Amino acid sequence: MSVQPGMLRAQVWNGGGDFSLRTFPFPELGPGEAIASIDLATVCGSDRHTVGGRRAGAHPSILGHEAVGRLAEIHGGGLVDVRGEALEPGDRVVWGVTASCGTCDRCLRGLTAKCRQLLKTGHEALHGGWPISGGYATHIHLRRGLALVRVPDTVGDAAAAVAACAGATVVACLDAADVASRTRGLAGLRVLVNGAGMLGVFAAAVANARGAAVVEVRDPSPERSELATRFGATRLAAIAPGGTRAGGTAGFDIVVELSGAPEGVRSCLAALDVGGCLVLAGSVSPGDVIALDPEAVVRGRHTVVGVHNYEPEHLQAAIDFLDSTAGTFDWGSVVAGPLPLDALPGLLTGHESDPSILRRSVAPGLIMVESDLGCEAWPSPPSPS
Repeated sequence: MSVQPGMLRAQVWNGGGDFSLRTFPFPELGPGEAIASIDLATVCGSDRHTVGGRRAGAHPSILGHEAVGRLAEIHGGGLVDVRGEALEPGDRVVWGVTASCGTCDRCLRGLTAKCRQLLKTGHEALHGGWPISGGYATHIHLRRGLALVRVPDTVGDAAAAVAACAGATVVACLDAADVASRTRGLAGLRVLVNGAGMLGVFAAAVANARGAAVVEVRDPSPERSELATRFGATRLAAIAPGGTRAGGTAGFDIVVELSGAPEGVRSCLAALDVGGCLVLAGSVSPGDVIALDPEAVVRGRHTVVGVHNYEPEHLQAAIDFLDSTAGTFDWGSVVAGPLPLDALPGLLTGHESDPSILRRSVAPGLIMVESDLGCEAWPSPPSPS
């Protein structure tokens, strides 16, 4: 089904496992706003958790916050990227997960991801002030206050989409550790990454590229841990039942906890060396309260910092990292080939059985075609002009 000019198609999440494929007119744009056509959207685990009931989410809504596309319409010109450079229709871009006001006390402190008037990509109600906010659609409304980053040709769609959430969050984690521990970079440091999902694998790659002497990755899945060695991990340690480490190194300068599992947080606290910094980023849903030994923190000169979402410069840095390491890491190998929007409900509700795949993806421009050979995905025909 082709889409008429000025119209878009989107998968609307109605709650639980209920979705409906619907058509909407393009929204009216205000100053500093744009519409982008979406080339690829990757399915973040947090969307799966929302659909599965582990996280609360507004509905009906259009989910999806990892995507890459091209600017289709711009209101009146004057649209700029994070670096302040002018953007034009046709430019390939990624956008941030948060839209901020830029004027509240938190924004002025550099905490735009915690803006007092915060709106989030792929999290807003369909009947609210930003209905076309998600990436599971042919087009998205890019509101004023969203970070926009130009994507170079060296960075493929799969990598660019992942940068919009996982990649930028990882950069925020490592930058937070740098600031909190005053390490001035990772060169020569021992880094532990707990969790070998997309964030953990991306963290291993960035830590390795920044010169860490040791990049240890821990995960209950041996296949996922082994996968991390293709993306910069220098050492692996299995996690035994109950979350304890089976082998591996103790005494880390930087520890990044991405699993959100209470036992993972406990093991990461125990892994800190003197002066070590623990970054918590995986604990984004309710869980057990973790005991903290204040004496150990004081005598060990430990720092514990939380990271949730990221700032515009982190998204730019994630894309810059992908550009500078193009050809080093094969991000396309861990993102499954795209399916049409019609297939999205199954991707969000089904079980991922292949440990070598860290993200599923949809290409909204594809359509499902039935033939004697079954259902196949084909590019959508162009809309009549």
